[in-house]
Amino acid sequence: MQKRRSIYVESFAHRNPVPAACRIGNMVYSSGIHGLDPKTGLASAEGMDRQCELMFGHVRAIIEAAGGTTGDIIKMTLWMQNRSERHFVNPYWEAMFPDPAHRPTRHAMKGELESGMLIQCDFIAVVDGD
Repeated sequence: MQKRRSIYVESFAHRNPVPAACRIGNMVYSSGIHGLDPKTGLASAEGMDRQCELMFGHVRAIIEAAGGTTGDIIKMTLWMQNRSERHFVNPYWEAMFPDPAHRPTRHAMKGELESGMLIQCDFIAVVDGD
């Protein structure tokens, strides 16, 4: 029987007692990943671009803490205050997943986010080994 392993990342935390991700076997599911600044714990006043930068940085740190790489991510879901701002997401998306033939799927949804957050995501990944 495979044991569940909670993934925590020092530079990323939730206000509630929830890990950043969970892994069983080769499957990794993340919690909601925000674009809060790890130094302040607040949403960046610099806006959507900075929140995307922080969020994608958190994604990288979390998947690596789970023993994988961004190449193992198969699906990412975005929750956005304003879905018409996907143009802020795309440069970070393309930087993280540069090869169009090997990108994960992505779904952007309208979200009622709190505390000044403009965007949040989660992901599913399949990693090698255990």
